[in-house]
Amino acid sequence: MSLSDQHVFNYSLIFFLVITPPTIIALRYLTAPYGKHQRPGWGPTIPAPLAWFLMESPTLWLTLLLFPFGKNHSNPTAQILILPYLIHYFHRTVIYPLTLFLKTTRSHRGKNNLDSRAGQKAAAFPVSVAAMAFAFNLLNAYLQTRWVSHYADYEGDGWFWWRFASGLVVFVVGMAVNLRSDYALLGLKSRGGGGYKIPRGGCFELVSCPNYFGEILEWLGWALMTWSWAGFVFLLYTCANLVPRAASNHKWYLDKFGEDYPKHRKAVIPCVF
Repeated sequence: MSLSDQHVFNYSLIFFLVITPPTIIALRYLTAPYGKHQRPGWGPTIPAPLAWFLMESPTLWLTLLLFPFGKNHSNPTAQILILPYLIHYFHRTVIYPLTLFLKTTRSHRGKNNLDSRAGQKAAAFPVSVAAMAFAFNLLNAYLQTRWVSHYADYEGDGWFWWRFASGLVVFVVGMAVNLRSDYALLGLKSRGGGGYKIPRGGCFELVSCPNYFGEILEWLGWALMTWSWAGFVFLLYTCANLVPRAASNHKWYLDKFGEDYPKHRKAVIPCVF
């Protein structure tokens, strides 16, 4: 018996719900080996900018490929709704890797300082981890795009624009926090002095990982905007992935900087965790 698109969509939702608890448990004890947690034993690596571009790319090309086949593809409401998703992933797929590449290239030119060697180490990204992220983005792009372009009922939803407006505010605030924090971290790595430093200013005064907090806010806003199981499971899995990593990052900062690290900071959620 052949599977219909509706079956594939439903099974994909169930799959995300099923793998969320094991993901939380696994990442509680096993931190993905990239960035400050980079370590050998995970197979071949590729430069981090290339890894980010490749593993995030399905969110653009698959979305643009699938969207025209949805029954709502010509509906302006659907077109407006998909824009925040595309804007986020255009940045994550194109702008962020390009910025990372340029900063890494500049650090490599200073071969006689410690910053260069730190940049070279940070540039390695395990192919195995990138492949898992690619698979996630492939499935998630399918879910989000098919919901927005095909399964959502815009005509019968009188509350859509209220939810969209409130969700968009949350999304924009989250994206601002995410971008500011990401580029603050990149800026720290590009300065002289070598090695990692304690991030200061902005939401770093509240949590160790405001970039993750911002991304969680973004997909909370997206879940509100779409008001769908697709949006909800995306938010749920984002938390399952980022909250344990934030806890690992927080512990890493405490171990590395000891008494110098601000004790009032939480890991990822201000005043909570």
